Amino acid sequence: MNKKLVAVAVAGMLAAPMAAQAQTANVTLYGRLNLDMEVVNAKQDAPAQGSPKSNMFFVKSNSSRLGVRGSEALGGGLSAVFQIESAVGAANGGGLGATLGTRETFVGLQGGWGTFKLGYFLTPYDDIHPIFGNVPTLATSILGTQALWSNTGWSGNSQYGGAFDDRAANSIRYDSPNIAGFTGSVQIGSGTAGGDATNSNAATPTTLGAQRRHAYMVSVNGLYNNGPFQGGVAYEFHNNFRGDPTFATNPKLQDQGVSAAASWNFGVVKVGGVFERLKYDITNTTSVQRNFWGGSVTWNLGPGQLYAMFGQAQNGSGSAADGSQVGAVRKGANTGAQQWEVSYTYALSKRTLTYAGYNQIANRSNGAYNFGVNQVGGLCGLSASGQTATGCGNSAKPQGLIAGLVHFF
Repeated sequence: MNKKLVAVAVAGMLAAPMAAQAQTANVTLYGRLNLDMEVVNAKQDAPAQGSPKSNMFFVKSNSSRLGVRGSEALGGGLSAVFQIESAVGAANGGGLGATLGTRETFVGLQGGWGTFKLGYFLTPYDDIHPIFGNVPTLATSILGTQALWSNTGWSGNSQYGGAFDDRAANSIRYDSPNIAGFTGSVQIGSGTAGGDATNSNAATPTTLGAQRRHAYMVSVNGLYNNGPFQGGVAYEFHNNFRGDPTFATNPKLQDQGVSAAASWNFGVVKVGGVFERLKYDITNTTSVQRNFWGGSVTWNLGPGQLYAMFGQAQNGSGSAADGSQVGAVRKGANTGAQQWEVSYTYALSKRTLTYAGYNQIANRSNGAYNFGVNQVGGLCGLSASGQTATGCGNSAKPQGLIAGLVHFF
């Protein structure tokens, strides 16, 4: 059955009175099922929380999704655009989750001047990942290159995290048109679902997850893609975003991240590189900083693509006390890590591909990094304030083998 007709039928079931309007728009039902088999372990020289099993087997659903998107011509080159995208727990029967719109969801306007949209979506900081990242394996699963890059490799409470390539709620975004290969984007959002009337504007909110006063984020990028060269720079700023308001002594902490990536396509081989610098406030007078760099090769080998990357997260530095930590970035000696990854992707058809690979995160003796996706639990935790390391195993080395199958529709 035609996907557009199916999408109209779905829209009709959700809201019958709107069916006639849906039929006048260009509506498409789409999705992806991406599942894999993983064998992982997390060797620790001196586990402090009890050693994880030496080998663990999983079937995982990696960014599987179901969505509806479309557009309507408004005249004069102007169109209305929309998308509703939801995560699908294909490995455990999670369905669409508790609500719809758990992934890229927005409504906006599009014309020759660019695209303006409002909703919930990834920030421009995320857009430079494909320049360097593991595009052949969709940058998901334990093969995700964001384990060290962008500071997503920690399995704890996201309230204490410091990722810069995440989705931001309550967002508005502008994407420029392509001008001779150059594009740019800017996004502003609060990043939270909102607070309540009693403490959402308090100087020190007391409800976990409440909207914090003056909480906002700004994310911008500039990209170039024309011919064999691709390049991009992204910057993101968080104000009063992070921390458990029950414990934070200074709620107005600020975080900053800047990342630059470039690649050159030689035809058979594409070579890429990336650099990132992160800075997190620990108090209003101290901070922790960290640099990351990496290199990658994408090689058209036989009927498929071989991808290999190496990344190096440096030790955390700055004016904060040793042991201060945000996400996996920790201040002190031997707090860095290295990542090695190799994978091979083979397209079975235009809409189905299979892949296999290996990834290892090698922490130094005081490192706290984990996989960016499908993390191994029990490696590291934080104190109640979310700013001090506690119970971290020494030299943890989460690593794993994976084989996956993806179908797009």
